[in-house]
Amino acid sequence: MTQGPIEPTLTDRFGRHIAYLRLSVTDRCDLRCGYCLPRRFKGFREPGDWLDFAEIVRVVSAFTALGVRHVRLTGGEPLTRRDLPDLAARLAALPGLDDLSISSNCTRMAAFAEPLRRAGVRRLNVSLDSLRPEVFREITGGRLAQVLEGIEAAHQAGLAPIRVNTVVMRGVNDAEIEDILDYCMVRGFTLRLIETMPMGAAGQAAHEHYLDLQTVRQRLERRFSLCPDLLQGGGPARYYRVGGSETRIGFITPISQHFCATCNRVRLTVDGTLLLCLGQEDAYPLRPLLRAGIDEAELIAHLRRAVALKPERHVLRECPARTVRLMSTIGG
Repeated sequence: MTQGPIEPTLTDRFGRHIAYLRLSVTDRCDLRCGYCLPRRFKGFREPGDWLDFAEIVRVVSAFTALGVRHVRLTGGEPLTRRDLPDLAARLAALPGLDDLSISSNCTRMAAFAEPLRRAGVRRLNVSLDSLRPEVFREITGGRLAQVLEGIEAAHQAGLAPIRVNTVVMRGVNDAEIEDILDYCMVRGFTLRLIETMPMGAAGQAAHEHYLDLQTVRQRLERRFSLCPDLLQGGGPARYYRVGGSETRIGFITPISQHFCATCNRVRLTVDGTLLLCLGQEDAYPLRPLLRAGIDEAELIAHLRRAVALKPERHVLRECPARTVRLMSTIGG
């Protein structure tokens, strides 16, 4: 197929410009957060079903040709993917990619922070749902000290900004929010509070602990002045500056105040499936096309067709049982 000039935009049928790709490099994780991955789950993809690094780079290169400027490495836990810094370096070298970041639980970050920084990863989002070792173990099955060590290693390596993601669960960790915010303020991190989402069996079970973050914001406003603010990145949080400090707090509210009208992202799973919405089942399989030998022009055409399928909004509130995939398979 002869390729003419590429129009460097990727826009869905609702006029939203897609500029952000969340790239899942594995569906494996070394923690078992109850809202994400059932403790006894064994149904992982086989590595032969995963996109290899060359295939990943090819897809991301096509996205950047279409104007995608932000790529976030996700999992499962992305640091369980062998040779991840090598992939990061190949992605960071792509023309047009302005921002390469990673989401991690930081259990392995002590060993990977420096290699990732050298490879071109600049920003980190870390999952941290509790500062109490026993509560952290209850939620994740892991060790808090290991995660805190990894966060400190990332901080020392110069990954910045570091954004701490906390899924707020009523009766589990909601009493700790001020403590986690204090932890972030001391270190210059941004805190992002996230509502539970009823995705898959694990998410639907955890949703019994759902807490409307509007009530949390009102609670925090009794202690701090919260001034609306903006931060770099393609994510969905609504940010506030905390008091007269440089600390920001963000609220990610897919249930109480969805942000679908401004959604600028799509997700690529480790098996090469393009997901158009976190809370819908719309998907477009790319791996069979890649392995059938399509050329670059055909790949770009398929990306445009896929984005045209992106729904206007999710239905997590109205139809919580509709989305059956696990959060761990899509990188959040």
